[in-house]
Amino acid sequence: MSRTTVASQRPLSPHLTIYRWPITMTLSIAHRITGGALYVGTLLVAWWLVAAATSPDWFATANAVMGSIIGKLVLLGYTWAMFLHAVGGVRHMLWDTGVAMEKQVSRQTAWASLIASVVLTALTWIALYLVL
Repeated sequence: MSRTTVASQRPLSPHLTIYRWPITMTLSIAHRITGGALYVGTLLVAWWLVAAATSPDWFATANAVMGSIIGKLVLLGYTWAMFLHAVGGVRHMLWDTGVAMEKQVSRQTAWASLIASVVLTALTWIALYLVL
């Protein structure tokens, strides 16, 4: 057998275009990414708070940045990341007690976490706009 024949008979390893990510794996990766994103978002919130404590000019600048369309989108993403990470943390605490470890239940809680984070984010922003 030649080398090309052996190489052509090997199965292709899965790659991103043909591999379907399970929801549990996707949420696990998202949990790690949102944890990192929360560090950056918290720096932005801290910058806004320091600007509020410093001077009216600094606060006006920070408020203009946070009040812009891009600033609001960043804050929306920060809110979603916070809720997804928090709900994922509750999921992990349940796993630490040995609850919800079955494959099907783990899938269901992953979908519930994703849906809960979106609903909580929407409710928070709706409440924000109703109050302001």
